Amino acid sequence: MSLRANRVLAVLALLAVCAIWGATFVVVKDAIARMSVADFLAWRFALAAVAMVALRPNAVRQLGAVGRRDGVLLGLALGAGYLLQTYGLRSTPASVSGFITGMFVVFTPLGAGILLRRPVGPMAWLAVVVATVGLGLLALRGFAVGTGELLTLGCALAFAIHIVGLGEWSAGRNPVALAVVQLATVAALGAVAALLAGGAVGLRPPPDAGVWGALALTALAATALAFVVQTWAQSLLSPTRAAVVMTTEPVFAGIFGVALAGDQLGWRQLAGAGLVLIAMLLVEARPRRFAGEQIRRLEI
Repeated sequence: MSLRANRVLAVLALLAVCAIWGATFVVVKDAIARMSVADFLAWRFALAAVAMVALRPNAVRQLGAVGRRDGVLLGLALGAGYLLQTYGLRSTPASVSGFITGMFVVFTPLGAGILLRRPVGPMAWLAVVVATVGLGLLALRGFAVGTGELLTLGCALAFAIHIVGLGEWSAGRNPVALAVVQLATVAALGAVAALLAGGAVGLRPPPDAGVWGALALTALAATALAFVVQTWAQSLLSPTRAAVVMTTEPVFAGIFGVALAGDQLGWRQLAGAGLVLIAMLLVEARPRRFAGEQIRRLEI
């Protein structure tokens, strides 16, 4: 197969992964109606970590003490993002959650500017303005912002911090090993949250086959398998092209939210979603350092 054909296949595979990520917003929202958020996340990421270890059982040994420490810190940022996102999903339509989560693309260059003191270009600032207007259309209810939307916005900030850290700490390290440490950390964070919330009951098992199915989709397909596909696609596509493909995730979230969950999107939500997408594309419109790091993020 020619290189061009392989690249087309890589784009299609990455689009399929984005569709899986978009579908998980609906799946997770349904699952957490029957299981606590912390319990769901603990089981999901434990399964994902076990699946990754089964694929590469000796990978973590290649990380030194510093690498494992960095993986834990990255996992804490990632876990905070997932906790905020999943709690937010309890009161936010899946379609709206998908678009607000996509704000991480806009927050990433701002995070790099603040944390790493890197210059923030005018295109990034324009994207912030456009995204803020879009977020207002999506999230404002009169003159108030819904709690679910605020939690999801915090999730996007946490994901942006994760991307910045991953860009600084992933060079020269085995990506699978680093991913396993992060997944295990998220699982441990979810278990601690479940124990704190559940008291003497502690971590509860999934209550039914439907939740087990949601766990299998999110842990195996949307995290472990998706990571393998990302790694392969990344070897064939330029970072910017791959990152632009990833902006389709909230579009799929919106489609599945309307088709499967019955979300109602009025003109405000549609206009807000469109503005967030435009902001994401503005950020990705020119090559930059963090385009490559974005496609390494472990999606929900």
